Amino acid sequence: MPDAVTKTAELSAGPVRYRDAGAGEPLVFLHGLLVDGTLWDGVWPALAETHRCLVPDWPLGAHRLPMHGGADLAPPALARLVAEFIESLDLSGATLVANDTGGAIAQLLVSERPELLGRLVLTSCDAFENFLPPMFRPLQRLGSTPVGLRAALEPMRLRFLRNLPIAFGGVTVDPIPDEVARRWMEPCLTSGDIRRDTAKLLKGIDSAQTLAAANRLLGFSRPALVAWGAEDKIFPLAHGRRLAELLGGRFELIQHAKAFVPWDQPGALAELIGAWLREKALAA
Repeated sequence: MPDAVTKTAELSAGPVRYRDAGAGEPLVFLHGLLVDGTLWDGVWPALAETHRCLVPDWPLGAHRLPMHGGADLAPPALARLVAEFIESLDLSGATLVANDTGGAIAQLLVSERPELLGRLVLTSCDAFENFLPPMFRPLQRLGSTPVGLRAALEPMRLRFLRNLPIAFGGVTVDPIPDEVARRWMEPCLTSGDIRRDTAKLLKGIDSAQTLAAANRLLGFSRPALVAWGAEDKIFPLAHGRRLAELLGGRFELIQHAKAFVPWDQPGALAELIGAWLREKALAA
């Protein structure tokens, strides 16, 4: 595995810790709600053999460095934060690789700042009217304040509840190891500042954002790849195909995978992305 150096980007909203590995054209990874960059740990090492991989812990609920108290953390602001990350590290032309909530943020970025990106990879993610998916909307309602979020997440201290379909059990084919699930839940369960950040995100989510972004995806002229979990019941398969059509990109179905495609099928996903990047580089 290529060595990764842990760094911190000091951005306007607050510090974002990221891992930086490899050399070459940059790939920037986006994870989703209540997970961190370790979601991609089975994917980025293979890609870092030929590319520079930057794997941040975005402020989506499992981050350990809180944002500034006054920071706007609604999805449009987070899309601007990703843009700021790319610009501050001189990564213009980067390939953005996203999953879950990160895919919605990527769509917002593409709709506002397409010139920053060289390519786009979306795996199963929020899109169109499915932001948040119906099964997670109770969490949004309860978690729109730090107090409500604490009450909503407190049961997740129990291992068997973390594995229910309304938690991590619904997003992967095989159960997530408990030490990983505990790592992802710990920041919100133990830090008031992290709960404050996460409540801002939940309060700011609105499907009007992804619906508006979809109307502008046709303007993205760079290569795009959409890879969807074949067993995903949270993000409709039709949405994946529709995103690929709007982006004028390639659609691939990943077998034996649910919403967390990079967790269920990291090797297959890394191989697909690597081959697609080589193909696009040869065609350029």
